[in-house]
Formats: sequence, structure tokens, C-alpha cells
Amino acid sequence: MSHQYTVALKKIINDLNLQVLYYPQTEEEILVSHAELMRPGLAFTGFFQGFVPARINMIGRTELAYLETLPPHLLRQSLEGFLSRSPKAVIITQDFSFRPLFLELAEKYCVPLMQSPENTTHMAAQLNAKLSLELAPRTTVHGVLMEIYGEGVLLTGDSGVGKSETALELLKRGHRLIADDAVEVRRVSNTTLVGSAPDNIRHYMELRGVGIINVSRLFGVGSVKNTANINFVIQLEPYDTEKVYDRIGLEEETTSILGLKVAAATIPVQTGRNLAVIVEVATMNYRQRAMGNNSARELMEQLGLSDDQN
Repeated sequence: MSHQYTVALKKIINDLNLQVLYYPQTEEEILVSHAELMRPGLAFTGFFQGFVPARINMIGRTELAYLETLPPHLLRQSLEGFLSRSPKAVIITQDFSFRPLFLELAEKYCVPLMQSPENTTHMAAQLNAKLSLELAPRTTVHGVLMEIYGEGVLLTGDSGVGKSETALELLKRGHRLIADDAVEVRRVSNTTLVGSAPDNIRHYMELRGVGIINVSRLFGVGSVKNTANINFVIQLEPYDTEKVYDRIGLEEETTSILGLKVAAATIPVQTGRNLAVIVEVATMNYRQRAMGNNSARELMEQLGLSDDQN
């Protein structure tokens, strides 16, 4: 059974700068476990099929316009029918005239009530992104996550292979560090992986013989970033004389993280090789392929050879 992650409602309130109209006084933390939002338009008419109390409900201009048309007794009936089903929380994105009634019923049924000055569409987008990140399936990967030419590049490999040293040289060349040693990877959608560092080691790096360094202090705040999409994985490994390495680049390697395929490359580590430059070139080559250009195939076509003749 897959693990179900949660996020504290107070964290959502703080991160999105929501105004709290009512918050239940309870010893237990209110936790959100559903990433999907609900727009309770039909619920106000008494239709509750498909209503999921565990979701956050967002009320915008359309719902409020409908409620404003109701006579007082039907307005109370509609709001009470909705709030009595104990939705996880309610966010309102417009001003409304019946605030005292809404507050009275929210307190009666212990439903957190918040308001935002943001446009409903913008607020929904922000909340969806926040919940998708906080509640996403996740794993921790041993490696270094860098942003190179705008691409999130995950460097992996055994301890001592040179990941941190390569990352240090990349930092000196103007690229940015997201995480060193432990990379928290979250699958925020069916196409996107987001990587970050654990809070307690964010922006720190370990270098053998030097110790722990604070990257943001040594290189400046422009050298670090809190999160990045993982677009490309580079596996660093000691050079193996028995292994045949790809020297042409026709085959496009991939690796799987949390069930998603990610473009990948394997780079053998040898004394004298400038790994930082090689990683930069590999990243630029990945970007070129993502735009539909494959240098190896172009060369094969110029030579009049097919892929299976190499």
C-alpha cells in the first residue's frame, strides 16, 4: 500500500498568505491529504454526489453570485447543508455580503474559513501547485542536483567517484546547487519530477579533505536554488576497461525514478578528464536532443549509414 502524505493546513495558510476568518481551536493539527480542490457550486443547490469532505473547497465569484440571489432562509439552508458535511477547509476569493452568517455556521461546524484577495483562477493554480508538491510521492536519491544551463541535472554514482568535486567546479563556472548528497525527489505530476534538499542540510556541501562548506555564503545567493525539475540524470562511474561505452550517441539512455522515465547518460571517470566540462557538454547535448536535433544521427546520414550499421 502506498504511503499517504499530509501537509498542515497552517503551512498552506502561511505559504499562500491567506487571511484567516475562522480557525477551530483544537489541540490536533489539521492535516490535508488530498491534492484535488473542489468548487462547491452544485453542493449549494443540495447535490452532494461526488462530494469529498477531505478536500479543500474554493468559493469564487460564480458561487458567491448564486448565493447572493438566495433569500435569507434559503441562504442559511444552503450554507448549512454544505458546511454540515465538514469540508476540510474553505477558501473564498471574493468579498461577500453574508460574512456574519458564514462565520456563524463555520464556527458551528468547526470548518476552517479563509479568504484571499487573489483572482480565483490564480489562487486555484497556486494552491494546486502547492498541494501537488507537498503531497507528491517521493524518494531520496544519493547524488547531487545542479541547475546547468537552466536544466535540472542529477549527478549520481558511488561514494568517492567525484560528484561533489564536479559540482564544486560547476559552481565556479556559474551553475547552481540545489542539493548535495541527499536529494529529495517528488513526483508532482505524470511528467514532472522535482528535486530539493532536506531542510536541515540545504545549501551545504561535503568535500573530502575540506569538510562541510556553506555554498550560499562562499559563492553567493545566486549560486543556490531551493528546487529544480529533474530533466537529466548523469551517472558517474569509475572507468571499466571491460565495459563498452557509447562513443557515438545514437542510443538515447533513460533511467526510471518513481516510475517516470528520465533522459540519462553514463560518464566514465578517468584521471585527467575535466568532468565539469564534460557534464556541461552532456547537458547541452541533452537540450539539443530535446529540441529534436541529434548530432550522431545527422553525421550518420551525411555518411550514408543507417543506425544499425555502426
